[in-house]
Amino acid sequence: MSDDVSAVPPAPPHNAEAIDAPPPDSPAAAWGSRIGVILAVAGSAVGLGNFLRFPGQAAQNGGGAFMIPYFISLLILGIPLAWVEWTIGRYGGLKGFNSAPGIYASVWRNRFAKYLGALAVLIPLSIYFYYVLIEAWCLGYAIDYLMGNLNLGTDVDAYGDHFNGFVGANENGALFSGKTLYILAATFALNFFLIWRGVDKGIETFCKIAIPAMVVLAVIVLIRVMTLGAPVADAPERDVEAGLGFMWNPDFKALLNGETWLAAAGQIFFSLSVGFGVVINYSSYMKRRDDVALSGLTASSMNEFFEVCLGGMITLPAAFIFLGVSAGTLSTFGLGFNALPNVFAQMPGGQWFGFAWFTMLFLAAVTSSVSMLNPVFAFLEEALQIGRNGAVAVLLVLGILGTGTIAFFSEGLMVLDTVDFWIGTFALFVLALAQVLMYGWAFGIEKGEREMHVGAHIRVPRFVQYLLKYVSPAFLLIVFTAFCVQNLPDRLSALAETENRPALGAVLGVLGLLALIVVTIGVTARRWDPAELEQKTATGEIA
Repeated sequence: MSDDVSAVPPAPPHNAEAIDAPPPDSPAAAWGSRIGVILAVAGSAVGLGNFLRFPGQAAQNGGGAFMIPYFISLLILGIPLAWVEWTIGRYGGLKGFNSAPGIYASVWRNRFAKYLGALAVLIPLSIYFYYVLIEAWCLGYAIDYLMGNLNLGTDVDAYGDHFNGFVGANENGALFSGKTLYILAATFALNFFLIWRGVDKGIETFCKIAIPAMVVLAVIVLIRVMTLGAPVADAPERDVEAGLGFMWNPDFKALLNGETWLAAAGQIFFSLSVGFGVVINYSSYMKRRDDVALSGLTASSMNEFFEVCLGGMITLPAAFIFLGVSAGTLSTFGLGFNALPNVFAQMPGGQWFGFAWFTMLFLAAVTSSVSMLNPVFAFLEEALQIGRNGAVAVLLVLGILGTGTIAFFSEGLMVLDTVDFWIGTFALFVLALAQVLMYGWAFGIEKGEREMHVGAHIRVPRFVQYLLKYVSPAFLLIVFTAFCVQNLPDRLSALAETENRPALGAVLGVLGLLALIVVTIGVTARRWDPAELEQKTATGEIA
């Protein structure tokens, strides 16, 4: 095959009219517009990690020096893997599959492929269980700011006490007797309404409103932060310039620390939603001539704008101006729900800027959470062969059980943290590695390149294919190994400490996840037979 990418011909469709048509009986046949799917995918990636996790990671890992491995990871891991998911998602969707097991089975005609796809169903569902809870926290804080209930003075501990009480972190079951439960119910209702409406009338329509609104709200807060000057009378040195320097000035010694590279790769990995199973589901609703190359690059670029240009310029600089160097030691929750409310309390007009900030976080969380539900929704439809209402009902029951368990075992947020580690971190690495190996070695980079350029308005350089086959898997494997060495021993030890209730709740959470895995694998085993796919391909039933 020629090294000239321009010489790569688009793969002709088996039946152009049949391929461009949406799958029959689909509840959400196709996206209404290309910008709609781009905004939806960008919305799935833009979330709390852009505005809270990213600034903290940068500050703790060399400031501006962190950006060097960050952008290296973006180029050799983030964007290439995003292209993979867009490509194989559309490929499987044209064969009539919108769920990961069907898409994986169409990409790799092996009986084990669909079980890897089952992992791409379990991951977004399990993450949704706790993500929607955090989403409700953001809505609750926005309401409190609107009502003027979050002006607690300048005592950081007061905001910590408020947060612990609000999320039920002091005692198991405390959340079920507070107002957060009603806010959570409203959040659930919004999520499931959007899923029931489908990808075009529900998710796409919401993202077309939410993404621009998020930009406006974030820019309003950014302007306020950039015009703060030096508001703390007894610390005139902590002005805006110093705040930006705290975030962006490089400590090049950090480049010699392996943890800096590990943190940067992890941030890119999670920031772009690679390995969630979301992008392959969203792109499966695209038509044959829809552009996946430019769409994937555009969605990734939008996410980077929110993360680098907005999150990196707002969160930590503002916290540093008012709280000093201690802002760089705060956790994601500590920075977002303890430190920033303290900052808004000391800021002129802080009530309204706090309302704008947490409203923006809530919108970002909704665009992410609905993207986690839709892959599971598609799986239930295909695996159980039930209609939209039936799939929504089953998904609602699963959501209530999963989120309810995490919400009840709220003491110390131990169960939330445990599920986040094993599913939101560990399993993501496994799935992303499986996807890139499947693309490079089973699907094939020659076929992948042809599929990637069908309908494309840009040409992806040929070397990207070799990155995907050799460099990206090696990079992922190195990062994953280092991650396991640094984190697994402590996590396994924590699960063994069953004499206290938080650890017991974590063990029960893991057992619940294992039960969910067994059921999902059992359901998957009944569908997507490779021999059946081969027969349908031979008869022309699918392309």
